[in-house]
Amino acid sequence: MAIVGSSATALGLRAPRMLTRGKAGKRVARLVAYVVVVAVFLLPLWSMVATALSSTQSQLGSMQLIPHGLTAGNLTTAWHFGIGRGLLNSVIMEVVGLTLQLTVSSLAAYALARKRFRGAALVTVAIMATMMMPDEVIAIPLYLIIGKIPQPFTGGTLLDSYGGLILPMVGWALPIYILTGFMKRIPMELEEAARVDGAGELRVFLRIILPLCRPALGTCAVFGFLMIWDQYLLPLLVVQTPSMDPLTVVVTSLQSSQELGDGVKLAAATILMVPSVLFYLGLQRYFERGVLSGSIKG
Repeated sequence: MAIVGSSATALGLRAPRMLTRGKAGKRVARLVAYVVVVAVFLLPLWSMVATALSSTQSQLGSMQLIPHGLTAGNLTTAWHFGIGRGLLNSVIMEVVGLTLQLTVSSLAAYALARKRFRGAALVTVAIMATMMMPDEVIAIPLYLIIGKIPQPFTGGTLLDSYGGLILPMVGWALPIYILTGFMKRIPMELEEAARVDGAGELRVFLRIILPLCRPALGTCAVFGFLMIWDQYLLPLLVVQTPSMDPLTVVVTSLQSSQELGDGVKLAAATILMVPSVLFYLGLQRYFERGVLSGSIKG
């Protein structure tokens, strides 16, 4: 609720107008907002990185704001305890899984948004219904299904394989929902003009629809990256050998270790955090455009 006689700060909060009247008041309000952002969001992250890069071991449960002697010893120790292999497994899951997820979602959204067929509404409702089921509800049926799907070349089932880790993440309702709503707002005249010029179905999809959906694809890529990168329950169900564990499982196992110090544990958490931050910063422009376009009609 907006407060009468107030002015918005950089955080979207409301400050009394008498405090923000004039340039000096606005500068003070903006400074306070920045201090709050630094104290609440950036300071804990900086403390984690500083403790991970510090050469001295911190006391149990304590954090450091200034690293005492920069060193990569904690990172090296964490890498020795399986972080490297877990990072490789997570990267493979991310690259293959996100590519397949965006491909399947864009094709499904194209069919739901641009084509008319019987049962389209029912299919849409069924896809959206999958978002209402927690992962814990489908954990046992998912394990039983993966355990019955054979691998095409090596034999056996998809358990303890990259296929078992990636396949359940390909079909996700959220990117289908976002892309469907975005594609519905693309004028049909563009598609009809391309067909008059002799463009086929695939060419219309690749040359007309997908380039116009870049903001929505960027938004879906960010959500999809975080969804795949943070997977924890699925690897616990599928993986049976430690060499197949993704980074999330490896970091969790290190956190429960009594032999390693807090510096090593925070170094592993830093390695887990950095790719998500870099990926978001790389697609921030498309992500913001996609989110804003979803709130604007026309």
